[in-house]
Amino acid sequence: MSEYTKPLPVLQGMTGEFYAWCKQRELRFQRCTQCEAWRHVPREMCAGCGSMAWEWARSSGRGRVFTWTVTAVALHPAFKGATPYASVVVELEEGVRIVSQLIDCTPDELEIDMPVTVEFEAVTPEVTLPKFKRA
Repeated sequence: MSEYTKPLPVLQGMTGEFYAWCKQRELRFQRCTQCEAWRHVPREMCAGCGSMAWEWARSSGRGRVFTWTVTAVALHPAFKGATPYASVVVELEEGVRIVSQLIDCTPDELEIDMPVTVEFEAVTPEVTLPKFKRA
C-alpha cells in the first residue's frame, strides 16, 4: 500500500463507528428502531420521530447516481494529480445518500440514475473508504 496523502476522516464517535464497519467491508447506516427510518450522516436522534433508539443496519450497497460535481482545479495539494475528478452523491436502495467516488468511471461517463454498487478501498491500515463502481 503506497502512502495515502489525501485528507482522512477523523475516526471518533459515530463517524469512527461508521468507518469501523467499512473496514470490515460492510456498508452500514443508522436505522431508527422506532420508526425504521434510515439516516446518514450519523447522529443521535431520528429526525422523523425524535427517537434516540437506533442500530447500525447493513445496507445492500446498491444504489444510483443522484448527482455529482466535477473538480477541475484541485483545492487541496493532495488532489493535484487527480483532476478532473467527480464527487458523486449516491442514493442507496435504503434511501440514504452518501458522497463518494466512482472508481471505474470518468466524469464524462456519469449519468443520473446510473446503477452502482459499493466497493471498499483500504487507503491506510486504519481507514477503508466506501467507493462505488458501475453495477
